[in-house]
Amino acid sequence: MMALPGGRHLDSMPLPGQRLHLMQVDSVQRWMEDLKLMTECECMCVLQAKPISLEEDAQGDLILAGGPSLGDPLQLLLKRGWVISTELRRIGQKLAQDRWARVHSMSVRLTCHARSMVSEYSTGSRSSSQEMGQIEKLLMEKCSELSAVTERCLQVENEHVLKSMKACVSDTLSTLGQHFSQLLELALTREVQALVRKIDASDNIYTTESTTGNLFSLTQEGAALCRIIAKEGGVVALFKVCRQDSFRCLYPQALRTLASICCVEEGVHQLEKVDGVLCLADILTDDSHSEATRAEAAAVVAQVTSPHLPFTQHLSSFLESMEEIVTALVKLCQEASSGEVFLLASAALANITFFDTMACEMLLQLNAIRVLLEACSDKQRVDTPYTRDQIVTILANMSVLEQCASDIIQENGVQLIMGMLSEKPRSGTPAEVAACERVQQKAAVTLARLSRDPEVAREAVRLSCMSRLIELCRSPSERNSSDAVLVACLAALRRLAGVCPEGLQDSDFQQLVQPRLVDSFLLCSNMEESFV
Repeated sequence: MMALPGGRHLDSMPLPGQRLHLMQVDSVQRWMEDLKLMTECECMCVLQAKPISLEEDAQGDLILAGGPSLGDPLQLLLKRGWVISTELRRIGQKLAQDRWARVHSMSVRLTCHARSMVSEYSTGSRSSSQEMGQIEKLLMEKCSELSAVTERCLQVENEHVLKSMKACVSDTLSTLGQHFSQLLELALTREVQALVRKIDASDNIYTTESTTGNLFSLTQEGAALCRIIAKEGGVVALFKVCRQDSFRCLYPQALRTLASICCVEEGVHQLEKVDGVLCLADILTDDSHSEATRAEAAAVVAQVTSPHLPFTQHLSSFLESMEEIVTALVKLCQEASSGEVFLLASAALANITFFDTMACEMLLQLNAIRVLLEACSDKQRVDTPYTRDQIVTILANMSVLEQCASDIIQENGVQLIMGMLSEKPRSGTPAEVAACERVQQKAAVTLARLSRDPEVAREAVRLSCMSRLIELCRSPSERNSSDAVLVACLAALRRLAGVCPEGLQDSDFQQLVQPRLVDSFLLCSNMEESFV
């Protein structure tokens, strides 16, 4: 069987003469399935004798359409769950505005969606447990209660009575939301359990590939599902895949799924229980694995060492394998064939420098500064502010070591840091703008730390770093009005001014260096653009 890009296989693809017929059949079937979902809510409203709303916000009524096949209970469950969650939130908003007509019509539609969810899941999935049956009953009772009480509210004119009924509606809505959450969690847990069992028991590469892909899709639905997957043994099953040579081609997919699961504490704890760090170290240090596999292993390392997640700081097993992991990551950075691979490897290194101070000393011994600075001139590996953010993070953390300064000078690193002070976003998206701010801030922090060494300070002055720092301090647009960049630039400027005060004009010295840092900060943060 010939494998094609995207995981497709030649044997499974229709011949040219078959494609048109298949497309026609699939389109009709999809239309029939969608039609049921699209009309059900509307029919329910008609049966309740409710007129079509003339309110402006009626245009936003949710209709479940274009969704997955009825034969896919998991995806349909997720989509129906999203619709119900959104309806609950919107009913709460209308209730706060005392828009009773909308509250009632939306309550009727909510009842319809809830009934459909229960019916679809019971039809398309395995038999419900007794606990699920009880919660389904409680949910539908509360839906009926909500519809009934909101209908009565439409006929009440006494504001005092209506106010007391509003509290009743709010309580009913809250209880309904709790029952819905319980039911959805139980149903999703059952589906996850089935997927995990399938992965755990499978020795077929195609079955495992498909099931792992389904599990990865679930991780993209948010932290709550990641917790369920971790709790139900998803991490254990995926590492079992990553320890079987027969599944080598599935390692990247399994590792990508693990990285997603480990965004929650339960995932990291499960990883440590099954010696996951050791498995990652084995993959990273084994050159027989593909670059894609080692890059995804680096992504898992980056996730479990993230400084933004407090629970990752207690990953004791990581310290035992840290040296070989750091060595493998530096090598991966050096040999990376693409920007994505370099980004994942450098992100892992950046996080490790926060995780343990010993990592910085290891990086010095491995000539990591040279590897990173050389990569900066390679547009194939380093061409985004996100990647430069990782590089400058590593440099900033390493710059606390005295030996780092001489390595930076030797590799012309001051000039590169100077360039990072001018980082500008290309697209203007919030994520890219924030990444550029981080690059500027960390570049200034690195410069301030390195300027303890007079040789670095003189080189920075020679390259006009002081002029750029002054510009960043005085011109809010140059730093995107970032206070963090401003503070870092003021600190770096003061450090350089202590070595080469002659590089400053009197006005700059009096406003940016001589006062207390907080006074200079307040002065610069309130500057108008016309000041420069």
